[in-house]
This record gives sequence, structure tokens and C-alpha cells, in this order.
Amino acid sequence: MAAKRAERLVNLVIALLGTRQYVSAARIRDTVPGYEPDDGTDRADEAFKRMFERDKAELREIGVPLETGRTSVFDTEDGYRIARADYELPEITLTGEEAAAVGLALRLWQSAQLAGAAQSALVKLRAAGIEVDQTRGIQIQPRLDAGEPAFEPCYAAARDRRELAFDYRRPDAEKASRRRVQPWGVVAWHGRWYLVGHDLDRQAPRVFRLSRVTGTPRPSGPEGAFQPPADLDLAAVVARQEAREEHLVVVRARPGTAIGLRRHAEPLGPADDGDDRLQVRTTTPWALADELASYGPDVLVEAPQRMRQAVVDRLTRLAAMEERAPGERGRGDLA
Repeated sequence: MAAKRAERLVNLVIALLGTRQYVSAARIRDTVPGYEPDDGTDRADEAFKRMFERDKAELREIGVPLETGRTSVFDTEDGYRIARADYELPEITLTGEEAAAVGLALRLWQSAQLAGAAQSALVKLRAAGIEVDQTRGIQIQPRLDAGEPAFEPCYAAARDRRELAFDYRRPDAEKASRRRVQPWGVVAWHGRWYLVGHDLDRQAPRVFRLSRVTGTPRPSGPEGAFQPPADLDLAAVVARQEAREEHLVVVRARPGTAIGLRRHAEPLGPADDGDDRLQVRTTTPWALADELASYGPDVLVEAPQRMRQAVVDRLTRLAAMEERAPGERGRGDLA
């Protein structure tokens, strides 16, 4: 659904929820932003009627209880309203852990594109008498979109269904190549953001890691130019893609240690300091980082740098947790 149409439908729902009387189509046309203005021409009238009929059908299809009727016997035409009692959700109750999870989600969406929606959700929950805890003891701070300049233009293009062009550099390529994509969606998977879409030059679905996009992606063409597959599962597409991508990791291990790691590693000979150099192949680098961190000081990552940093990050978080008093640890520490 195009952003303008979605905004118009939201405005229509708000307008019809705000009154107990039936509101005529003419009144809706005058008061709800997004409809064809009345300039006295037949073309404008027909455009409004078609748009309004589509909107009514859309609201009913998604379950909004749109009623048709007349407030008074003196009314000459039907009007519309949404019965608040039929539309509102029942009372919402959250446990302490659920409220903390909502607070965690609000901290996650820190980009300019999503901050407004997160704050709107927070206001609605508080208006219903639910206090959402944004500070309760969840020690893992999400940073999925931090440092990803390509996130917002990719997210906006996928939302509006507009074609997108950007420069993309694969890890095995010296230079970036130009890509033209119909973006289906942006998804977070194992701590990274990915764009999933249809590559127009290769005529096939493709997955792009946002950290490998160089420059600013540029949308082009009209909104609603394409539709993603009806059964699309973005996370599943990324998982299949990442499973096919093999990563090589070189580590140093103290003699006699990391026995489990050695079972699936290739020996590269001794290092200058007497440690054993090992090469590990993996298609699940996040799982390997967890394993390497579990060996503590017995294993040191030589390459690549991003794996070394991933292990350092895990060890840093574990050290911070150990410094806290045992009584202060919350359930979030187990995540």
C-alpha cells in the first residue's frame, strides 16, 4: 500500500471514530485530508467516488467495523461511522517482563523514520493506563540500525514500492558495482540489516547487506511500481542466502586447549609465540563468534577483523555482567 493511501485511511478512521453521528460522504470529502477536492467538475466527483469506494472496501477487508446509516429521519443520504465499542481493543495488561520488552523495542527503533511510530505506540499504551518501562533491567542495548546510512532510504523505498539504485561492494570484489533493485523489504537478522529484493539486472531475487552499500541509495519512478511475492518471508530469504556464504576465520590457540574447535579446524602450523594457528570455515559466523568467546584467553582471532571485533564485543558484555552484583541481575541477562 502506498504511503499516501495509508495516511488517508488512517485519517478516515480517526475522523469516523471521533463522532457518534453518521458522517456523509460529502462531509468526509471536505474534512479528511487526501481526497480529491471539490472543484465542481464531474471528473473530480468521479475520482472521489472511486477513491472512497476503494477505501471503504479496504477498511472492511482489514476488519474495521464501518457502519452505514442515517442519524435522523431528515437526512437525505446515508452516512458512515465506526462504532468505538466494536473497534477498540479490550483492556491490555502486561507483565513486568512484557512491559520491559516493549521498552526494549522502543529503544531499538532509533532512526528518524521509525521514531515517530514508536513514540505514538508509547503514547497510546500510556493513555490506556499501561506504564511501559523503558529503563527496566534489560542489559543488552539493541543497535541494529546504528551506523547504517543506507537504512532509511532503503526502508522508505521498500515501503513506497519504488525502484532503488545503489553501489554495492561484495567482500570478494575490489570495487563496488551498480545495482538496480525492486526492494521488497528491510529485515534485521543476527544483528545486521539486510535489504531483500528483485535485482533488475540479474532478474533474480537478491539479498544485500546494508553495511556493504556505498554512498546513498537513490529511489526512482512512481510509488506502487511493483508488489513483493505474496508468501514472502524476509528472514527466511536472508537465512538461505547467508547459509550459502562461507567465511574463513584464522585463530591462534594455546597448545592443548580448544579441543572442540580443533575438531572442525584446519591446522596451519605453529605461530611465532608457540601457539597453534588454525583455519575455520563457517557459514554461521555469529555462532562461531559465540564459540570462540567461550574459550576466553585460550583463543585469539587473527582474521578477519570483524570476527575479532565480534568476539571482543561478546567478552566485553560478559565481563560487564560479571562485575554487577548477583542480586542485580535480571532475566534480560539470559538473552
